[in-house]
Parts: sequence; structure tokens; C-alpha cells
Amino acid sequence: MKILFEDEHLFAVAKPGGLLTVPGRTPEKADSLISRLKAERGEDQVLLVHRLDRDTSGLILFAKTRDAQKGLGLRFERRQVEKEYHALVHGAVQGEEGWIHAPLKKDWTRNDPPVYIVDTEKGKAASTYWQVMGRFASCTVLRLLPETGRSHQLRVHCQFCGHPIVGDLIYAADVQEDMEIPPGRWALPGASLCLTAVRLRFRHPVEAEWVEICLPDIQSDDSDPILFG
Repeated sequence: MKILFEDEHLFAVAKPGGLLTVPGRTPEKADSLISRLKAERGEDQVLLVHRLDRDTSGLILFAKTRDAQKGLGLRFERRQVEKEYHALVHGAVQGEEGWIHAPLKKDWTRNDPPVYIVDTEKGKAASTYWQVMGRFASCTVLRLLPETGRSHQLRVHCQFCGHPIVGDLIYAADVQEDMEIPPGRWALPGASLCLTAVRLRFRHPVEAEWVEICLPDIQSDDSDPILFG
């Protein structure tokens, strides 16, 4: 697993699509990113901070100490981490940028895999800023900045707007079609869902300076992640 950023307190890697962040409850879901990292680096050197959906690829942080884990966890909880994703969505999105405000809740009638829906009465507040990055014949590339961090938020918000994410077997199941996927950051090994976490920006949990980590361009294997301290 390629390490994209590391110091004595934390490190970042790029999770491939199709891999759980943590093990599931059944033996067939035992394989996960954190399990692999612990096998390589040791149990006490890989502490969970946040998660990505199994099908979402891209940047994810882990702590190496309890103090760093606590500090990063508080930043995520208080929405003090700036997260950026790139997505390829079905159809021609109208306009160039905007906000999606649509409360979300889990659909308890569907558990395997878990499904989330928009519910304006009982859902938890969820907001996403979007911006068009590129247009193709039958799809649009979006930059997504979630203000909140609800489960499946970006996937449900895109579906809610009528432009589900390409390759989404849950929220775009009724619009799957044969199409040539243009190059993009979502094309990590194992990816089928065209949604990738590409940037994280936050204050260091111990040293307090700003840190920004960007996923390298997947079309250039030798490129380094962008790091700012």
C-alpha cells in the first residue's frame, strides 16, 4: 500500500475501490484496508480516524498515536477538515455550480448493502457544494465538497439531483449502460464507482500547522502528492 504522506503522528494512503475500510461482521468481509495496514505496520501503528465507503476510492487518514487519533477525530467531528471528491455522474448537469441541501436517513428495510434515502422530516442535515469540472457526451465530471459527512452522502445527493454517479450499483442501478469512461482520478485499481476522495486539508492534530494532501494524478505514476505544511 503506497503511503502518500507520513510523519511521526499520522499517515495517509489511497484506498482502492471495492475494499472495506474496516472489517465487516461476517468472515467474507474480513479483508479491509486497516487489516492490511496493521499486518504490514503493526497493530499499535494504525489507528482509525475516519472511513470511506467500500466502493469509494481515494485518500484516507490513519493516526499513529492516541493523541493524534483524538485530535483528528475531533476535527472531523467538528467539520474542521476540508474534503474534496471528484465524481463522474450520468447526464448533463445544468449550471456550473451550486449547493445540495437534502437531509438523509438510513433505509432500515434494506441492510445488505446499507441504503440511505432523502427524508426531509426525519433525516439528518446534509449539505454538499458541487462544481462542474468537465463535460462529455453522456456524463459530467463534478468537484464535490461535502459540508457534512453523512454515510453515502455524495452518492445519494447526486441521485437526488437526477445525476447518479457512474458505476454506483446501489443508486444508479436503473441507469447502468455501456459507456466509455473518460480518464479521471476515480480510475484507481479496483474502482467501479466513479467517486474518489482527492484532497484533505486540516490543522495538524499535534503541531497545529495546516496540512493539505492531494491525490497524485493517476495518469502519472511518478507524480508526488501535494503537501503543504
